[in-house]
Amino acid sequence: MLEAMNRSEITEQIVAARLAKGLTWQELADAIKRPVVWTTSALLGQHPIPAELGEILVDLLGLDRAVVPVLAAVPMRGGSPGHGSQVPTDPTIYRLHEAVSVYGPALKELIHEQFGDGIMSAINFHLDIARKPHPGGDRVVITFDGKFLPYEWNSAG
Repeated sequence: MLEAMNRSEITEQIVAARLAKGLTWQELADAIKRPVVWTTSALLGQHPIPAELGEILVDLLGLDRAVVPVLAAVPMRGGSPGHGSQVPTDPTIYRLHEAVSVYGPALKELIHEQFGDGIMSAINFHLDIARKPHPGGDRVVITFDGKFLPYEWNSAG
């Protein structure tokens, strides 16, 4: 019987197994017919993975099937392990944080101006990443595609 592991320990096993087996995130996503960004995020602990998909993934990665229920559980989202509410120190994650910090207020203003009082959903959401060739060096294109959710104020409340 597998000793009980927490989600963080399972994530470490997933990353190690993926590297050891030479699998790409895209190959794992293709195996379960899900988008690569969602699959990567889920395997890193940010989304529950339905048990039937978890079984496919643990078989590919050579992990114990006892981790499937943990993968299927609703995770604590948003935090990077070891970071809490601190600014991330990983250069890639920091630059994303920096971009949102610099452009977030402008994006907020434009959302309100163009859509009204509301937010972009991160639940009804699609995220994509692409490489764009450029003479000065390839570009990273990240697309956030979230449903607009207007605030609904109920005066009867």
